[in-house]
Amino acid sequence: MTSVFQNRFVYQGSPARVVFGAEAYAQVAAEVDRLGAARALVLTTAEQAKSGRELSAALGRRAVGHFAGAAMHTPVAITEMAMLALDAAKADVLIAIGGGSTIGLAKALALRSGLSQIAIPTTFAGSEATPILGQTENGEKTTMTEARLRPEVILYDVALVKTMPARLAISSALNALAHAVEGLYAQDRNPMTSLMAQEGTRALISALPRLKADTNDLNAWAEAQYGAWLCGTVLGQVGMSIHHKLCHALGGGFDLPHADTHAILLPHAVSYVEAAVPELLRPIAGMTGAPTAALGLQALAKSLGAPSALRDLGLREADLDRATALATARPYWSPKPIEAGALRALLSRALNGAPAQP
Repeated sequence: MTSVFQNRFVYQGSPARVVFGAEAYAQVAAEVDRLGAARALVLTTAEQAKSGRELSAALGRRAVGHFAGAAMHTPVAITEMAMLALDAAKADVLIAIGGGSTIGLAKALALRSGLSQIAIPTTFAGSEATPILGQTENGEKTTMTEARLRPEVILYDVALVKTMPARLAISSALNALAHAVEGLYAQDRNPMTSLMAQEGTRALISALPRLKADTNDLNAWAEAQYGAWLCGTVLGQVGMSIHHKLCHALGGGFDLPHADTHAILLPHAVSYVEAAVPELLRPIAGMTGAPTAALGLQALAKSLGAPSALRDLGLREADLDRATALATARPYWSPKPIEAGALRALLSRALNGAPAQP
């Protein structure tokens, strides 16, 4: 039987249209036309400016501008600069090619302009599948959820994610995995999101060791991309919990890299709540072959060579009190009550790369 990861398919979600396949990128001009648009503003980070220029060339007369200033955690100041470029170009559609930084900028612009978005992910971040926007201003990251933030079209092309260095791909995939894991114990979970979370987790756990062993394994890249899409879809449908609150606190407060922070914190956050919801996390333990989900996730990350200590990202022992205060301010719902002392201990373990424990 042919694997689903080797087939091209179109999924008409609500409201996103998902085009998945090896040549999805080639359909971008047709998708602009399908939206009834004619003037596209292309968005990238500075590091991916070359991809933006290539996309603009592929769009031809449909491309009327290219803003290459997207930044991590979607700073409001950058969005305001991009709005000037959008107004000058008189664009009628936004096209983001990149990871969560670029897709986040497109959402911020769509919020302010009402324009449609086409997202072309080059990482496993999953932001493209959600109606969620995280913005940073004055050292604090806040999030909002509105239906109009979800891109109207997503083009998933394995040739694009395969351009990620293996180390970034692993951290990005563990970031995606966090969406599914927290979806399993989300307050507003439902049978469909739980099914997607388990299937997304299974796909990533299956694909990542193969991807690490052979970065030319297209099937592994495609299966990981499929898993990340499912995980991102879960993120877009249910609320997140302690793990995401911690990541947002550290990202907004200390400008730590998004994917690496997720990769490091995930097993520690899971260890915090696992005793409260062991039956909901049991599938993760089973898939990783470990006695607990937290230990299984930490062993998986270690086997993949993922970052393991927040200290390596620049966080210091002296930062822990402020980090704890940020993480406990306006806390997200958690199946285990949020306690400042316990969270500080968790952050200390993550700071030093210690084993995850309750």
